[in-house]
Formats: sequence, C-alpha cells, structure tokens
Amino acid sequence: MSYENELERKENLDRIVQSPSYRLAYRDIDFLSSSELRPVRMELELQKTELTLKRHNIHSTIVVFGSTQIVEPAEAQRRLDHARARLAETPSDGRRRRAVKRAERIAARSQYYDTAREFATLVSSSCQIEGKCDYVIITGGGPGIMEAANRGAHDVGAKSIGLNISLPQEQHPNPYITPELCFQFHYFAIRKLHFLLRAKALVVFPGGFGTLDELFDALTLRQTGRMQDVPIIIFGRRYWDHVLDFQFLADEGTIEDSDLDLIRYADTPEEAWKIIQDFHRE
Repeated sequence: MSYENELERKENLDRIVQSPSYRLAYRDIDFLSSSELRPVRMELELQKTELTLKRHNIHSTIVVFGSTQIVEPAEAQRRLDHARARLAETPSDGRRRRAVKRAERIAARSQYYDTAREFATLVSSSCQIEGKCDYVIITGGGPGIMEAANRGAHDVGAKSIGLNISLPQEQHPNPYITPELCFQFHYFAIRKLHFLLRAKALVVFPGGFGTLDELFDALTLRQTGRMQDVPIIIFGRRYWDHVLDFQFLADEGTIEDSDLDLIRYADTPEEAWKIIQDFHRE
C-alpha cells in the first residue's frame, strides 16, 4: 500500500471518530437538543425529579406561590429609600415618581415575606420529625415569597424543594433550598406537574403573572377533578379581591357557585395550617 493511501485512510478514520454520528447517543448534546428529541427531554425532566424525590423519601409537599418582588421588610425599605433619593435628584421625572409609588406598594406588602417564612417554619417543624418527609415545602426556587418559604424551612433545619426554570433573564436559586432538592427545568409543563404531583395544599401569596398562571392551573384541575383534593389557600384577600373577582364569575354563571368553595382565605400562618390539617382530617 502506498504512503499516500495509508495517510488518506488515517485521515478518514480521524473524521469518522470525530463525526457527530459516532458519538454515543446519550452523550450527543446536539442530538439531544434537536426539536425531534423534545419528547425525550420532557421525559428526562419528569424522571430526574421524580426519582430524586423518591430517593429522598419525599412523600408529600405543600406548594407556596407568590411574587418574586415581595422581599423582606428591611430590603423593601432600602429599595424605597433608594427610589425616593433618586426622585429627589429630579423631582419632575415621571418614571422616578412611578418607581417610588411601586416601591411604596412593595414595602406595604413586605409583611407577606415574614408571613410566608413563618408558615414554612410552622409546617416544617411539625411534619419533618424523626426522618419523616411529609408536607415538605416546595417553591419555584427563586427570590421573594419563594425565598421566604424555603428560608422558613431552613430556619428549623428542615428540607425544602426548589423548582427553578431557565428563562431569558436567568433565574438563580435562592440560597435556602436544600441543595440536593434544587432542580432546573426547561419546560413549564413538567415543572407544573411536579408542583402538584405530591401536593397536600397550595398556599398562594400576592403575585403577578406567574402566580396567576399557577393558581388558575390548580383551580382548573381541581374543578375538573383531574388532581387530588387539596385546599387552595390565599393570603391577602384585599389584594386578590382587586385582582380577581371570583364572585362575579359565579354571578355571571361562568363558574358554579360550588367552585367558590375551592378557595380558602387565611391571614396568619396558624390559620392556614389549621385549614390544611382540618381538610385532610376530614
């Protein structure tokens, strides 16, 4: 065999082993990221979280939803002071006046950060005893109300779960989630499924589009009997009565009067915990 032919064979062999087709399928990121493999990726997101929670003996959860913007009172006040200081520099700036008004409203709602934290502490200290993992707090894993709930569990050395979602503006997990129970999702649908699979209750604090989406998803599944019976507890009735008029829907005949019973209201952590205990005792 001539030298040229041997060199050609070697070069071709190098091209073969470097070709994407030669990669092991489960190590081929380009292949796994293709649009045709979307069902496989969704299955992986489902199974990874499911198997991990089983390994950690997570039997049941309590879901806490709420705004990323509702921070603890000291931080809310710091942001308000900053907004006011900026407005003082240019009093005629309409955007800065608007920023002050928004910061004032967040400061007024910051009490819910403490309430969510206290609720999570109460539940976690009552249910995670002697290695049991019932009623484990689960959140979206981000800042605000989600951080408060994970923090409340962390305060008493209890486990809590965070389900982060990859977004154009990267969402980072809050530092209070149990590290082994923090997950990142690409698909909202699979993330929502894991919120509800083991849920014994949903606790909803003031929030925006994401909170509304999760609330209505759960309400629809409860209304249609497509998920287990759980109480849906809302904190901040004055806030929610401005955002949503459930009674109007019933009066208009677009939902049944009985659908209003899917929603409970609470003002304190103790009241919410009692609703959950009574619901499952019954």
